[in-house]
Amino acid sequence: MEKVPMTTEGFKKLEVELHRLKVEERPRIIQQIADAREHGDLAENAEYHAAKEAQGLNEAKVAEIEDKIGRAEVIDTSKLSGSTVKFGATVTLEDEDSGDKVKYKIVGEHEANVRDGKISINSPIARALIGKAKGDSAEVTTPKGTRSYEILKIEYK
Repeated sequence: MEKVPMTTEGFKKLEVELHRLKVEERPRIIQQIADAREHGDLAENAEYHAAKEAQGLNEAKVAEIEDKIGRAEVIDTSKLSGSTVKFGATVTLEDEDSGDKVKYKIVGEHEANVRDGKISINSPIARALIGKAKGDSAEVTTPKGTRSYEILKIEYK
């Protein structure tokens, strides 16, 4: 079983979601199934079948989250430091062609969300940045072609 790096924040979000699925969603779906059973014939009872499908989806989500939690290697990024980019770093970059500035936090693959500025440790840009220091350039091959970024700032929060 392969361990997966995850920030403390990402781990807490998983725990909250697991609790919600077990404590709120599971009882609600069980009640829907019970209510639908009261309507009689289950063979042609759309409410019953929809509730059973929702139950299956919920249980699949519970199993998936439990697996992620079980394989998580939780890393407290606030205790990290250093002058090079590694897991948990928040990196400010400047596109050397356009001058655009972007800021990314390098996180585990399960918590990555580009809209929130979080990129997976396995992403091409993170792999290009790992081990680099402030002032270094990193070349990243993207679907739009090769981009070159200068590292302006490395933070651990």
